Amino acid sequence: MLANRLSADPSHKVLVLEAGRPDYIWDIFIHMPASLTFPIGNKSYDWCFESEPEPFMNNRRIFHGRGKVLGGSSSINGMIFQRGNPLDFERWASDKGMGSWNYDHCLPYFKRMENCLAINSSGMPENVFRGAEGPLILERGPCENPLFDAFFDAVQEAGYPLTDDVNGYKQEGFARFDRNIHRGRRLSAARAYLHPVKNRPNLTIQCRTLTTKIIIEGKKSEVHKRAVGVEFSRSPGSYEKVYAGSIICCGGAINSPQLLQISGIGNADELKKLGIEIIQDLPGVGENMQDHLEVYIQYSCKKPVSVAPALKWWNKPWIGYQWLFHRKGMAATNHFEAGGFIRSNDMEKYPNIMFHFLPLAIRYDGSSPGTGHGYQVHVGPMYSDAQGSVKIQSIDPRVYPKLQFNYLSTDQDRREWTEAVYCARNILNQPAFNEFNAGELSPGMEVKRDEDVLDWVAKDGETAYHPSCTCKMGIDNLSVVDPESMKVHGVENLHVVDASVMPYITNGNIYAPVMMIAEKAADLILGKTPLPKENVEYYRKALE
Repeated sequence: MLANRLSADPSHKVLVLEAGRPDYIWDIFIHMPASLTFPIGNKSYDWCFESEPEPFMNNRRIFHGRGKVLGGSSSINGMIFQRGNPLDFERWASDKGMGSWNYDHCLPYFKRMENCLAINSSGMPENVFRGAEGPLILERGPCENPLFDAFFDAVQEAGYPLTDDVNGYKQEGFARFDRNIHRGRRLSAARAYLHPVKNRPNLTIQCRTLTTKIIIEGKKSEVHKRAVGVEFSRSPGSYEKVYAGSIICCGGAINSPQLLQISGIGNADELKKLGIEIIQDLPGVGENMQDHLEVYIQYSCKKPVSVAPALKWWNKPWIGYQWLFHRKGMAATNHFEAGGFIRSNDMEKYPNIMFHFLPLAIRYDGSSPGTGHGYQVHVGPMYSDAQGSVKIQSIDPRVYPKLQFNYLSTDQDRREWTEAVYCARNILNQPAFNEFNAGELSPGMEVKRDEDVLDWVAKDGETAYHPSCTCKMGIDNLSVVDPESMKVHGVENLHVVDASVMPYITNGNIYAPVMMIAEKAADLILGKTPLPKENVEYYRKALE
């Protein structure tokens, strides 16, 4: 996205360095929505990170997929588009120095980036919450499978509302979800923003190129330090340099702090132990890491109505034919077509639990219980106060940093997990599911007590792939990035723009807020006057 916005001015030369492969037009693993389980965990597309042993999850190492391909994680993710709750951005703005990141200031950038087809096709008057002319085209899940009807009926029987648009006036409730799919194809950030302008003479895109270090003039003792270029490698042992007026680090919540630390920006005491020359002592680099943990609660289905037959080998040629030649059928959807947001108890000010409903029982790695037809919800708390870190263990950029998330390490986290599982089971056992409910597959009804639930989450929980907050914006002692310029504190011409700059994780999948950050950052980096804030009324619990 940044490459598009910055290169729109022909006087700016922009070089994009991508460590991974191009997103080839013929690559069905990227562009076919239903094939999303294939690139995740495949080293041809994925960094394939792992956490350190998680002390509160039976010392399991939790796999963490991150896109290693043009378009980054938007080329391998689940294509679910969730802005977060408006009050997320009020929380951001409550931090000192963050006043320009409240919802009124962020909304114009959400609208600028999107073309929400569900709003455009509704015949409704102009929607103050949604965009209609942006490059990021959003389709809404059709939810044609009868299991979706049962799900929407069940949530109402359980006492939860429906909502027209979780990205509009009222996030709280259940609805069909927006997704980054257009005409049966994944619409990644690269496809939406980069490919339409890739032939600009002032834009160069270089894949399979690992950025190994930021070149900075000035020592730790000097007041003025500035980034002047980067070192990069196209093959192990071979290094080149390129110089530029501005360096923008967009590596994500893992790679960005790693690159800063290798370049001498981070916790001075820790970097000295690795023999790294200190450029800027910023102890917040790599700290404050936040993520969403989730589980799948799976049920067997009495009726043969789930999408399980699509997994059978003898059906795949027909499914492939429909997609290749008509962009339709079971391969043209991500299947995460609906879900919702609730408060797990009446004391919560706004939703703290997210659900995705899937008319199939399957895991991200493509494995299924093997019991035929089924369905599931993905569920987990959105605001865990557990925090982790990213810490390099070598000056070699090809050596992965140590990742520690500390899932389930706090009283709040554990309480919300028991509430989340209770709420999910309550929904899935409502009368609306009676004609389909053939019993719980996972975790199984023997998991009843709170301690049983927590044991199961520790054994079975997986990341939702939302690492964030490791180079947070702000002006306190642990902040890394200036919220008014996106510059790294103490280093001129060096910016960070990705999920790492969030001060707090948002409610939902984080792709949409990351893109919003990038849209706003483009204006800040270019020195443009930010878009005027939009004062709109949105749903709050107090309005009831």
